Amino acid sequence: MNCKVEKSKIKGIIDCPSNKSYTHRGIFLASLAGNNSKVENVLLSADTKATIEACEKFGAIIEVYNSVVIVKESIKIGSKVSEINTGNSGTTIRIAIGIASLFSEEITLTGDESIQKRPMQPLLDALSSIGAECNSIDGKPPVKIKGSIAGGDVTIPGNLSSQFISSLLITAPLTKNGINLTIQGDLVSKPYLDATIRTMREFGVSVQTLIPYKKYNISPQIYKNTTFKVPIDFSSLALLLSSIVLSGEDVTIKGSIGNLPQGDEAFIDFLNQLGVLVTINENEIKIKSPEKLKGGRFDLRNSPDLLPPLAILSLISSDPIEIVNVKHARLKETDRIAILARELPKIGIKVEEKEDGLILESSGNLIGAKLDSENDHRLFMAFCIAGTHIGDCIVTDPKSVQVSYPNFIEEMNRLGAKIQSI
Repeated sequence: MNCKVEKSKIKGIIDCPSNKSYTHRGIFLASLAGNNSKVENVLLSADTKATIEACEKFGAIIEVYNSVVIVKESIKIGSKVSEINTGNSGTTIRIAIGIASLFSEEITLTGDESIQKRPMQPLLDALSSIGAECNSIDGKPPVKIKGSIAGGDVTIPGNLSSQFISSLLITAPLTKNGINLTIQGDLVSKPYLDATIRTMREFGVSVQTLIPYKKYNISPQIYKNTTFKVPIDFSSLALLLSSIVLSGEDVTIKGSIGNLPQGDEAFIDFLNQLGVLVTINENEIKIKSPEKLKGGRFDLRNSPDLLPPLAILSLISSDPIEIVNVKHARLKETDRIAILARELPKIGIKVEEKEDGLILESSGNLIGAKLDSENDHRLFMAFCIAGTHIGDCIVTDPKSVQVSYPNFIEEMNRLGAKIQSI
């Protein structure tokens, strides 16, 4: 199935989706705490449902009421688990691999075709170093994990994914000896590590930071039941803000930002640099955008999910937009750098592909085209938003939005966008 996108304007009020990353972390930690732990304002998407199902496979008893998840009974370490399928969710499989290493019997973890291409070897090596038996083909799913680990000293590279480190942090308190964690090299996506540590704190577990983003000590502890509220998702907010810049007339975004760390909050600063005025009140966000943006250089080392919404803003930039230090975006659901470099020239953007980013500039001759999102939810949404500005576009794989923003098409159309399934 594809979507036809016509040139259109959006106007009105829209609610920003809840944060996917915090939903994952909240559900996993609530499932480790049990005792009626509650996660409020959750994002129920294909990815987060995969996390709920994984926790249930681990033995947790979970009830879902609208946007609230209640964990009646915790994960039962030592129970019989054969296989866990995490669908398209990289966060789910990586955190679940860590938890699986606490079980003494072998567990197989797998996912869809995209997941089976994503690297897991650094995490497998780290777990093997403290006693887990880990088997896979080329370090990619399906993987087989057999514990149980006792903890100890662990070293892991930080240049591929912060999810590996988050998995180790979440697992560490449940080991007999705790974990002394050393991160080699420069860690990417640092705010996601901050998010993990902050969420662990909400569930009563402390992480001792010896050297920020380099050395941590996590002693044996017990996760405590609590009520955790998920904030809005700045990754989805960035897409909504880009849609307003390109095609908005008078749009208000509703949602509570909260005080939990989010790396994608940097998009507000990026918009300011481009010449967009952003006004944030307690529960709403509005912007005022010029007809032409300024362009500039943007470092996405800590916020790789901002690549698609930032790239499409080159449609109306007077100067090039240069995006750097985002090589790890090649290891997402797709190689997002390569796909943007391939697809955006079809609609009139001049693109220079770099190993770690892109340089984008409008040709001044924008035209409709068929854009292949390769079943990547963030690329699909970005291409649709570009289509509302250009018109006469076809965008592939609308079902991909189930991963992070299930109501994206309906919500955009409610505001006046013309996105039709064909």
